[in-house]
Amino acid sequence: MIVDTPTQTVLYTLEQAIKAYRKLCQQNIDKVMDKLTVDQALILIVLDKHPALNQQQIADLVFKDKASLTRIIELLVQKDLLTREIHATDRRKFELHLTVQGRHTLAQLTDTILLNQRTALAGLSEAELAQFHTTLQKIIANCTTPALCA
Repeated sequence: MIVDTPTQTVLYTLEQAIKAYRKLCQQNIDKVMDKLTVDQALILIVLDKHPALNQQQIADLVFKDKASLTRIIELLVQKDLLTREIHATDRRKFELHLTVQGRHTLAQLTDTILLNQRTALAGLSEAELAQFHTTLQKIIANCTTPALCA
């Protein structure tokens, strides 16, 4: 389908949906927690589920460059939600751990996270979600397969 402007494409609509979802998430986080961003909450969730990941792996998983992730981690350390310790065998690396306050924060956000997901996906059937996931995977493959990117 040829369109006059990028704003008429499904990819623009997808970006619009992502931005609307992030705005919803931030509004709901703000109701529960003062001064915690969506990205900071996401880092806490990832570290809770995957504590052995290094900073580069986390950055890749949450679509952040290393500098942005470093800033987010520094803020989480300042808020006493994370600790950052020098790696035992490689002094160039850090180990990241949730603090007691970090775990408490995640516990407070659990209902909010579920509410955000339920709100965003309301009215969509399991079949629609499965088809949407398949479609998104095809778009990702189209954008990351070298032969198709030329």
